[in-house]
Amino acid sequence: MTTLPISVSWQADTVRILDQRLLPGREEYLDCRDIEQVFTAIKTLSVRGAPAIGIAAAYGLVVGLGAAAKVSSSEHLMKALNERRDYLASARPTAVNLVWALDRMMSVANSFEDIGAEKLIQCLIQEAETIHTEDKASCRAIGEAGYEVVKRHPRLLTHCNAGSLAVSELGTALAPMYVAHQRGIELHVFVDETRPLLQGARLTAFELGRAGINRTLITDNMAAHVMSEGKVDAVIVGADRVVANGDAANKIGTMNLAILCQHFNLPFYIACPWSTVDLSTQKGDEILIEERGSEEITQIDGHETAEQNTPVYNPAFDVTPHALITGYITDRGLLTAKDLLDH
Repeated sequence: MTTLPISVSWQADTVRILDQRLLPGREEYLDCRDIEQVFTAIKTLSVRGAPAIGIAAAYGLVVGLGAAAKVSSSEHLMKALNERRDYLASARPTAVNLVWALDRMMSVANSFEDIGAEKLIQCLIQEAETIHTEDKASCRAIGEAGYEVVKRHPRLLTHCNAGSLAVSELGTALAPMYVAHQRGIELHVFVDETRPLLQGARLTAFELGRAGINRTLITDNMAAHVMSEGKVDAVIVGADRVVANGDAANKIGTMNLAILCQHFNLPFYIACPWSTVDLSTQKGDEILIEERGSEEITQIDGHETAEQNTPVYNPAFDVTPHALITGYITDRGLLTAKDLLDH
């Protein structure tokens, strides 16, 4: 598979983030040397995708702290870390990996706070690197878990971007497709453009093309027509949060596809790492749905497409009921909603 740009990396005390707002036209990186720059990158979708957000946040918790550690006590450092945790957690509310990664980092901080500020920061950097490494392994495991699904259903449709650009490598929804492609399975993917920010058009179509996988870009409102023509065998999408009963929050428009799959008798799969499963939340209606600015709908590339002052409702996610989900392709295998509580 052709090498794709890396979404997040840690280089010389800098969080290096691929600015996905500029893709596919330009591949440029943001070198974030302080927490404010990481917060802005998450908030403005320079980095997006639940696992990649978590990785960026883990590194963001410690970026820029090295010099301060030399003149700080462990007590002062812990206070700063708690403030940083809350600040980064406020960047985006729906993706569970953001808070999951930050809380995992803080658990390490609380365990080692007495070892001195400089050593504590080194422990935290190591933990962030471990989170990053584990995500790579998780992507590969998701790819293996979903391989047979793609082998049986090689004509696929996906929504938004849940590929390499959303994680550390391979992706979630796209990981089984990449594994199948590497093993010689001939597949074709219909890619929803994913309004209003066009992550499907700008990112998924881009990376599938780079990988040499046959893909066709369609507008979101063409999905039903394409399914009615018998051109789709299954739908695989990612998720930003899966709760205890199996309800799944993903990019707005996902629930539409699940309803269509029920009508056309097509399987509908959610692909995600276990870190995206939130067993502390019982049902989908308890998930806080992020609402974004009206300009995302009233403008395209800065050009007005609606009359000024037109009222806008812009939720970034919707919640697909578990009854519409065939299965969950995870790094712990292919699961049903009933399986989630057993893992």
